[in-house]
Amino acid sequence: MSPFFVLLLLASSLTHGYAQFQPKDQAFISLLITQNGLDFVKDLLVNKAISSIIPLRLRNIEKTVKIPVVGNVHMVLSNITIYQIDVPSSHVKPGETGISIIASGATCNLSMNWYYSYSTWFGPVEISDKGRAEVQVEGMEVGLTLTLENQEGSLKLKLKDCGSSVKDISIKLDGGASWLYQGIVDAFEGLIGSTVENAITKKLKEGISRLDSYLKSLPKEVPVDDHTSLNVTFVDDVLISASSVGFETNGLFIERSVSLPIFNIGHKNSKLPILCTNASKMLGITLDEAVFNSASALYYDAKFMHWIVDQLPDQSLLNTAGWRFIIPQLYKRYPNHEMNLNISLSSPPVVEISNQKAGANIFADLTIDVLEEDKVIPVACISLVIQASGLVKINGNNLVGAVRLDDFAMSLKWSNIGNLRMHLIQPIVWTLIETVFLPYANAHLSKGLPLPIIHGFTLQNADIILSTSSIAVCSDNELCWCSMQFKKDWLVEFSCFGGFGDAPSGYTARGLRHAVAYYFARLGIMKSEAMHGWHVPTPAALFFYSSAR
Repeated sequence: MSPFFVLLLLASSLTHGYAQFQPKDQAFISLLITQNGLDFVKDLLVNKAISSIIPLRLRNIEKTVKIPVVGNVHMVLSNITIYQIDVPSSHVKPGETGISIIASGATCNLSMNWYYSYSTWFGPVEISDKGRAEVQVEGMEVGLTLTLENQEGSLKLKLKDCGSSVKDISIKLDGGASWLYQGIVDAFEGLIGSTVENAITKKLKEGISRLDSYLKSLPKEVPVDDHTSLNVTFVDDVLISASSVGFETNGLFIERSVSLPIFNIGHKNSKLPILCTNASKMLGITLDEAVFNSASALYYDAKFMHWIVDQLPDQSLLNTAGWRFIIPQLYKRYPNHEMNLNISLSSPPVVEISNQKAGANIFADLTIDVLEEDKVIPVACISLVIQASGLVKINGNNLVGAVRLDDFAMSLKWSNIGNLRMHLIQPIVWTLIETVFLPYANAHLSKGLPLPIIHGFTLQNADIILSTSSIAVCSDNELCWCSMQFKKDWLVEFSCFGGFGDAPSGYTARGLRHAVAYYFARLGIMKSEAMHGWHVPTPAALFFYSSAR
């Protein structure tokens, strides 16, 4: 949202200009995941873990036991499959040793085949039987402790501890001799329990390894447009307290084509404050005003802040006749000549954020050009200092804004047509700013700054808090994910999970259907209206995130 959370400096290829003076080893975006946010992520991980574990095939178990009167009985359990896991209670707790996740009171349902054989004492005759069994593992405790580290600008997830324990097992046999039931229970109860514990622990370790690989693969650049990216390289250590986990990113605007340098992550700088006052919010993202100033510096150095105005609502202002009574000498020297207005910023806009508002000071030059045949003749230049205030809001996972004109000052910088009466020109310049400059700026600001949020997550119910030199976004999160299971006759059953319950809040059913259809089609899965389901040509597994609306 960002991110899961500011921006100054050009990339290494820009060796001149305003952006080169900005520091490379500091954090300008900080993200804080609160206890509510950790609980949200924990629930997602638990659901993901269950969906990735089941169905789980366990190894066969064999054992020979001595039963009174019967003698030695050879027993085999095969095709042991965990097909259901329920976790009624779980909690997550960050602390000095890491982040602990504990699931308690879990139940685990298994199905299996059983077989036994033994020889009678009165002759070399082997007696055997077989059947099915259902097993329920109850009171299961599963726990793990994770640590997060900054490794060369990426997050490294380490599994510090992992284990599970089984409290009780009940076995129900179908078929066979009932007198043998207690023998199987006595022989296999401990083995089944330890096998389940080992298998789930192994699967959890594999899952953590995949999650670590996913975190490593997170991009260090978030594209903003065709020219720029947001550098979301992590800096400094992960901040873990008793009720939150915090991250800091470099957060600088860079040229999109430039590879990212590895910053000095050992540098210690003052921490960006998290300004969220509502403790129930899941996520806090703080952006320093340097974010916006780095963007202006980047675009300024790349010479994007230059416009030729050749169309106006009042097109007469682009002919010297329209200036006849405002600048008489212009019309006298160039009667009925077409004109252009050349606007260029003389320095990067300076963004200033306070408790009351977000504003910008913009320094620009307005050059009046006369068009004569194939020549462009600059005749005068006016310096402008524009003061604007901004409105900031959240649109999806983007921080978007709009600016309005508060005031401006102007002065004559130079003139080839003599002195200008600035008080007559001022209303026209005001109109130019309101009808040309600000709409152009707002069109770009409406696209927004992408916050460092992992794909699939969406900010919900976001609050924006202004303070001295920074903006904080305090928000809940939502994730739309879907999984599917294969039923009989190649019928596929899929289910979706949202951030605030089983039904994905904020996502339309139509959007989900389109998302499911898209991903199924990529696997060659076709919908059958007659069967009211989905049919697949080959077995496949699918788990996907979707932000389709």
